[in-house]
Amino acid sequence: MFVDRLQELDFLNRVLTRRRPGPAQLVLLYGRRRVGKTDLLRHWANQSGLATTFWTAEKEPAALQRRKCYAALMKMPLNRAPIFESWAEVWEAAADVLGDQRHILILDEIPYAIESDPGALSALQHAWDHRFQYMQTVIALCGSQIRVMEGIQGGQSPLFGRLTGRWYLQPLPFSALNEFFPTWSVEERIAVYAVVGGIPAYLDWLDPELSLVENIRQIILDPGSMFGAEPAFLLYDEVREPQSHLAILKAIGEGAHTLDAIKQTTLINKAHLSSYLMRLQDLKMVERRLPATIPQAEQRTSRKGRYHLSDAYFRFYFRFLAPYHDRLAFAPQEALQRIQANMRAFVGQTGFEELCRQWVAEQSETGVLRFTPTVVGSHWNRNVQVDVVAINWQTHTILLGECKWGADEVDRQVVRELIEQKTAKVLADLPNAGQGWTVQYAFFARRGFTAEAQHEALRYSAMLVNATQLGAELR
Repeated sequence: MFVDRLQELDFLNRVLTRRRPGPAQLVLLYGRRRVGKTDLLRHWANQSGLATTFWTAEKEPAALQRRKCYAALMKMPLNRAPIFESWAEVWEAAADVLGDQRHILILDEIPYAIESDPGALSALQHAWDHRFQYMQTVIALCGSQIRVMEGIQGGQSPLFGRLTGRWYLQPLPFSALNEFFPTWSVEERIAVYAVVGGIPAYLDWLDPELSLVENIRQIILDPGSMFGAEPAFLLYDEVREPQSHLAILKAIGEGAHTLDAIKQTTLINKAHLSSYLMRLQDLKMVERRLPATIPQAEQRTSRKGRYHLSDAYFRFYFRFLAPYHDRLAFAPQEALQRIQANMRAFVGQTGFEELCRQWVAEQSETGVLRFTPTVVGSHWNRNVQVDVVAINWQTHTILLGECKWGADEVDRQVVRELIEQKTAKVLADLPNAGQGWTVQYAFFARRGFTAEAQHEALRYSAMLVNATQLGAELR
């Protein structure tokens, strides 16, 4: 199912109409596996109406890759395609074939071609400099190996300075889940977003005719499901020491968020651990979060950072499935019982809080929020934790918000606790102990608010947002 991607399609369509630096374009599209890169490129090429060549590199010898690439260009059987000694020969032949015709040339999973022949990029650079940039060809390079794809853009890459566009493909937004689960309630969609995020392949693997619990039971916990092998599959394609990296991901997923806690859990020494964590951050599997109240100048040296898994399914897998990895095939009921017992807390602490922060970031553009935040996150120290914090450092304005994914309406005590107790503790961490700052409030609740809570919030002009409103207003 192809859903959304309007912004990405606008970018790609603009590529086709550019006249600078010339009608020829060399663009890069990359992102994690399963995020929908190939579907996006195929959809774009099909709707363009232009002649298109789509070639996907595989893990195989370079000579075979070159032959398959040319066969795809010529739309001929593989056994009729010539055998090329180098990529330079392939690109020279391709340029001769394409000539002055408008053509889209999509080179998918390009890291595999680079792995088989490190000279592949240099050959493409030479062909671009001497042939392609003067033609009508639009070349799109695509790949899933984040480290390699970002290296293509770097100063040491042969293609440095040649790319005319780049796009890092993000998961689908929450609003896109309406297309996958049209009969589900907003609460169910928030819950499934906490489990698999906006990864199109994962959303396609689930069955909209089943409940989320049944999807977990019948599909995610199925011994033959791709869900079970996914984290290791993604990691093994990116790093040389997958076991150490997996141990770190598992530790973070089970609640070890500081460097010391991860070290104690994995028994990896700090020097190696820091290196592994940096690699996982480069791969966008792990993120280091800081309290939103730390000024930018202090962020690099702050010791308050906490490590979290960036990917929704990684959070779910390492929280609930990894501890039962060896027993899932014959005892899935153990994992299911743990999931059912802890699912509400998990959704509240992950997907729901994430969507609430996103809502706050978006409201500054609609005018509902009375200031424009320069940062949106959360706050924590030894004395207090606040789920949603938005700050404008120039205007000295701060929003504090609480998120509650409970089964009941939020009562007055939650409102009073944030305003009367937590606010002073948060302001104490700001420069000059928060003197002169303007404070706003927002409360987010799955089931809404009691009349007493609404009355208390009105006294402070606090925003009250239930799950239905959140789902309707998120873009």
